[in-house]
Amino acid sequence: MYIVIEGQDGTGKDTQAKLLKEYYEKQGKKVVAYAESGTASKDKFITEIAKLNYGSKQDIDHRTRVLLYVVNRYEQWRKLAEPALRAGDIVITTRNWFSTLIYEGYAGGVSRSLIIKLHKLIMPEPYFHPDKIFLFTLDEKDQAKRLGTQTDQNWDRKQEVWKSQGNTFQRKINSAYLKVAEDYKIPTIDASGTIEEVFAKVLEELNK
Repeated sequence: MYIVIEGQDGTGKDTQAKLLKEYYEKQGKKVVAYAESGTASKDKFITEIAKLNYGSKQDIDHRTRVLLYVVNRYEQWRKLAEPALRAGDIVITTRNWFSTLIYEGYAGGVSRSLIIKLHKLIMPEPYFHPDKIFLFTLDEKDQAKRLGTQTDQNWDRKQEVWKSQGNTFQRKINSAYLKVAEDYKIPTIDASGTIEEVFAKVLEELNK
């Protein structure tokens, strides 16, 4: 089974992915979970690219960033997801190519058709057909509060290029996420509430 968790910054994707991994492992199932950002990877090649993508002090064109994301995306799929799926294990990823479409396309101004074409050329077909995909949403006030908490607690996260953007940028991203969810028929989950309440919504969506 291949599960994708998408959504706005600050919606708790990584937290819910961790809970979901534990949920399946308690059932005796093998699970491979990773963040497509590559920021938490143990692979040196992937983490080096992630540093380029997420560092706030840099001079990288949005098109270049798209290419870097595709490289990281493909390498992690090849090294982690494909072997696990072949073995019949569960794969859980936070984010997928929709993130690049939104951040670099809708917000960064790169041709969305170019982003789609690049991914179709590089990524294998199974990548585009997760068994389950859902998208976390938050209203502007709750999201701003969570992002503030994240960056206050972790200086490295405060320096991330996207988290250093202002409210206008975040508003554009959030609007794009809702548009993509509608266009691609992706179920949305309200990420407000406690961690346990959100996880209950995740399980409900997975069991549909």
